[in-house]
Amino acid sequence: MPVVVRYQTKAERSEENQALIRQVFDDLEHRQPEGFTYKVFLLEDGVSFIHVMIEHEDVANPDSLNDVPGFQAFTAGIADRCEVQPVASAASVVGGYR
Repeated sequence: MPVVVRYQTKAERSEENQALIRQVFDDLEHRQPEGFTYKVFLLEDGVSFIHVMIEHEDVANPDSLNDVPGFQAFTAGIADRCEVQPVASAASVVGGYR
């Protein structure tokens, strides 16, 4: 089931947040975990972020995003970087293309 997380950083912490997110993706590229798709979007206001993680149901033993060191570093200080704290919601796929 997809999980969507939305939050807003403090304006002066947005670049730091983006750098930490880039580190997560560097780690993912290096580790090549199986079993999920992960995307992060920065909205045009420059401080609102949306993270989308979709687990692949056809993978028997999926890896965990929580095991990625960059993700651990990202989540460690998220509360201090945020103006509006992260809210996670389960989501259902209605449709998709690629």
